[in-house]
Amino acid sequence: MKPVIFSCEGPALTEEERQFFKSEDPLGFILFGRNVEAPDQLQSLIRDLRDSVGREDAPVLVDQEGGRVQRLRSPHWYEAPSFGRIGALYDLDPEKGREAAQLATQLISADLLEAGFSVNCSPCLDLAFPETSSVIGDRSFHRKPAVVAELGAIVAETYMDAGIMPVIKHMPGHGRALVDSHIELPSVAADLSDLSENDFAPFKSLSQIPWGMTAHIVFEDIDPSRPATQSSKVIGDIIRKKIGFDGLLLTDDLNMEALDGSLAVRAERALEAGVDIILHCSGKLAEMREVASACPYIRTDSLDRYQRSRQVFEDRKPFERSSEEAKTALNRLLSELDR
Repeated sequence: MKPVIFSCEGPALTEEERQFFKSEDPLGFILFGRNVEAPDQLQSLIRDLRDSVGREDAPVLVDQEGGRVQRLRSPHWYEAPSFGRIGALYDLDPEKGREAAQLATQLISADLLEAGFSVNCSPCLDLAFPETSSVIGDRSFHRKPAVVAELGAIVAETYMDAGIMPVIKHMPGHGRALVDSHIELPSVAADLSDLSENDFAPFKSLSQIPWGMTAHIVFEDIDPSRPATQSSKVIGDIIRKKIGFDGLLLTDDLNMEALDGSLAVRAERALEAGVDIILHCSGKLAEMREVASACPYIRTDSLDRYQRSRQVFEDRKPFERSSEEAKTALNRLLSELDR
């Protein structure tokens, strides 16, 4: 396998895409709104993607956080509340906030499992500062690291109980970014001690979660020359050592404008810095060919992390509550915010 996750351009796999995936053998795939039309179509597309690489267990990812970021929408799928809304409920009543986090995750899990997804790029563990860029905004649970860690743990564990792999993001923290890394490179001037006490804390608390995703952000007090995704100092000294994360580390999307250079250069820099898996999301075949050309076969240590991550589903028991019961209970809880 190659250490890359690709997408496709539309709601059905083309023959050219199929042949490309067969020859390059990416670790897995990620889907977006452009790929999603209806339940039957989505299930068929996911089956075709796995067939193209000849692996029934090839990971298929999606961003289904809730709120603004969810690729599966009504009327076919449940639209979950944002993490910020769950955090606001936690402020009113911590127990109700915890229950809402679990119920929302259970409902998302049911939709993802039925479609055939195996990985959800969630939860977002970034802190909500007053200055936080709107690209994060209410995707953050809270301003307090302890609350983010507590609610994030509920989400991650509930996904794993259901058989969905969560991805903690954006390591080591996107909350202090003043600009959208999709558009430009954020640079954070906070010192290491402040970052360690606050931004890194939720990730350290959940460092046992098997998959994580990097942030395209420069941390000036750690490595002023490279964004975290491409920095051996951030990945090696902070994510691996200080935070203690030894799981499978993905880049955020390689196409984001925070990164410079060609797509091949972006991929090479990230892999050299210690990232395990490249994430490329556009689904454009010419771009995927360029990225694939820069990706060697997956490293032994990365393959070990991937294989270990699959063991977390052993002896886990999914929730037995029906989706309708969960929706009713969650709506009752969220109504507290509207009083």
